[in-house]
Amino acid sequence: MAENMIKIVIAGPRGNMGSEAVKMVTSTEHFQLAAVVDSKNNGKLLKDIEGQPALDVPIYEDLSVCLAEHEPHVLIDLTAPKFGRKHMEIAFDHGVRPVVGTTGFTEQDINELRQIAEDKKLGAIIAPNFAIGAILMMKFAQAAAKYLPDVEIIEKHHDRKLDAPSGTAIKTAQLIQEVRVSKVQGHPEEVEELPGARGANIDGMHIHSVRLPGLVAHQEVIFGGQGQTLTLRHDSINRTSFMPGIQLSVETVMKMDTLIYGLENIIE
Repeated sequence: MAENMIKIVIAGPRGNMGSEAVKMVTSTEHFQLAAVVDSKNNGKLLKDIEGQPALDVPIYEDLSVCLAEHEPHVLIDLTAPKFGRKHMEIAFDHGVRPVVGTTGFTEQDINELRQIAEDKKLGAIIAPNFAIGAILMMKFAQAAAKYLPDVEIIEKHHDRKLDAPSGTAIKTAQLIQEVRVSKVQGHPEEVEELPGARGANIDGMHIHSVRLPGLVAHQEVIFGGQGQTLTLRHDSINRTSFMPGIQLSVETVMKMDTLIYGLENIIE
């Protein structure tokens, strides 16, 4: 293996994101796909699975066994929220740097995982969204909120997404919250005739979630001011939009010894 080659394991290779990640890793000159971790098909090769690329890459059901046998540099985890923390802890135990695209982490989770990363001097990234355009949208939203503090967020995703609101919407609200004076929006005597009609509420900002077939990942941040509105919008047309962000994250964790939450923290 070349000196600068980054050896990678992918968890969740059959998912929409995971299958794109397999293509990205195998087409990147300085990346090597050592193995994948799946909920089934233990002992088979990727080429043995219908619909998967013709690769002699072994499949494991047990992440710990996989990491012990292949000793990769990086784990790309694109599974489900319930596995995110567990997989990160296993990766740290094996000296592997995790790049995680699942959501559902609490602030306590992030702080505890960051402490483990720093104790072991390992880089790690948790990213609610790997699309560079989505990260720019969040940064622009934070800048706009200084001048237009009345804001609502509409996020739209495919109907197979498990969590609502999305991690991107929550992260956007948190970034805005850092610069916005806390306030309650809407009429002070507003009444929801149907519970939930105004969406979720973070510090007075409302977040609305749409789940429909045909969507991938979309978000609008709408600001209202006197006689004007400003809308920032990002659309992921397909999941290839996330791959440059995953590649950047893999390359970045190799140079870090802490955990970063949010891709915006590694983009200038």
